[in-house]
Amino acid sequence: MELLIFAIVVFALLGIGVTVVIAKRRSETPESGPAKSKKRRSETTEALRGNQLSERLGRTRSAIGGSLAGLFGSSVDVEWGDLEDALILADVGPTTAGELVAGVRRRGPGSESDAAVALSAELRSCFGDSDRSLTYRGSPAVIVVVGVNGAGKTTTIGKIASNLVASGTSVILGAADTFRAAADSQLIAWGDRAGVEVVAGTRGQDPASVAFSAIERAKTDHVDVVIVDTAGRLHAHTNLMDELAKLVRVTEREAGEVSEVLLVLDGSTGQNGLAQARAFTDAVGVTAVVLTKLDGSAKGGVAVAVEKELGLPIKYIGIGEGAEDLIPFDPDEFVQALIAP
Repeated sequence: MELLIFAIVVFALLGIGVTVVIAKRRSETPESGPAKSKKRRSETTEALRGNQLSERLGRTRSAIGGSLAGLFGSSVDVEWGDLEDALILADVGPTTAGELVAGVRRRGPGSESDAAVALSAELRSCFGDSDRSLTYRGSPAVIVVVGVNGAGKTTTIGKIASNLVASGTSVILGAADTFRAAADSQLIAWGDRAGVEVVAGTRGQDPASVAFSAIERAKTDHVDVVIVDTAGRLHAHTNLMDELAKLVRVTEREAGEVSEVLLVLDGSTGQNGLAQARAFTDAVGVTAVVLTKLDGSAKGGVAVAVEKELGLPIKYIGIGEGAEDLIPFDPDEFVQALIAP
């Protein structure tokens, strides 16, 4: 009987010991259960986005990749020239294209894959390490969106608003494009889709007064962010640029400061976008760029030119029509998508 009791006690102690060991090992596992699943979902999302970006930049990638593939034939000097031509056609810009090719050649690649790695490194060096998240300062934070006609300002605003609302940020949109027919109705449609209020004026009303009203409404309703849509205008039209400068001044006075002046550039216009960016920056102090319509364009290299020549950080790129197709700009992802086989 005593032996039986002893055996039961021993087995009980062994069971307790095994349970403690298992519990300890589980507690020491760095990622398990929901955390591990969340990480896997995040990695899967990043991979899908990378694949999507590579696909949408297909025309630019094909041009650059084709020139890389011919580098190691019989006429090397001609082939290096072909790579430079491909970069120029991708709207990297003649000066930057020459510098990129010279940098690749200095690295002495011995194969196509070596050349691709060298070009990736040279391209990445053209981008700074700026903070690429939108800046929100003030209560409310105010973002003014500017650009030429047809660049995609209103659509970009709708997509940003949708993303902000999804993250729990409250938003009001200001329809300060009071000259283009149906401009406010387009913004209202995006506002309805995102579930945010749109403050609009009457046809021909002073745009600055609409921005003022939107900020006042946001203060009253304790809304986090006001995004102001402005009329598209050619950068060479002095009077229109002066009007835009007035809107930004009024907005700064009413809100205390403007968190961002976002310039929306149509990526398919290539080098023409640089002249636009310079003029808008001189007029209203552009703080960052949204590069749209890169899907289907062979001019994706303009992103390199924007950052290297203008020093303006790209914060978003548009690669499609859906709200999910406005994605945060990641230089590493972008360069990989351009050079991917």
